[in-house]
Amino acid sequence: MLAPHFLIELDMSSSLTAREVCQRLREAALGILTLDVCAGPDATGLVTVDIEGWRLLLDFAGQRLHHCEYARSPEGHEGALESWQRYGTDPVSLLSTWELAQVEWLLLADR
Repeated sequence: MLAPHFLIELDMSSSLTAREVCQRLREAALGILTLDVCAGPDATGLVTVDIEGWRLLLDFAGQRLHHCEYARSPEGHEGALESWQRYGTDPVSLLSTWELAQVEWLLLADR
């Protein structure tokens, strides 16, 4: 399980951008990469997913994908909602309406 977002201290020199994480979600939506649900949703609606080595902690409450709380690449680079919001966005908000619907469908289908 991934660490809760409030416990994460990121090394900003190796942090993931919202666009990098969005690209993994986009590739999963398009069927290029495989999205597997690892855990969740928990009581707060958080779901841990693996997209071919990328670990994401997603806020998926009420069958709607709200945002990405945390991400870690296979190389160990990390990103979190706090750092992305400083720049006014998060990976989920960069998805098209169709891509968002596809990712939500994948999350529901993998339960």
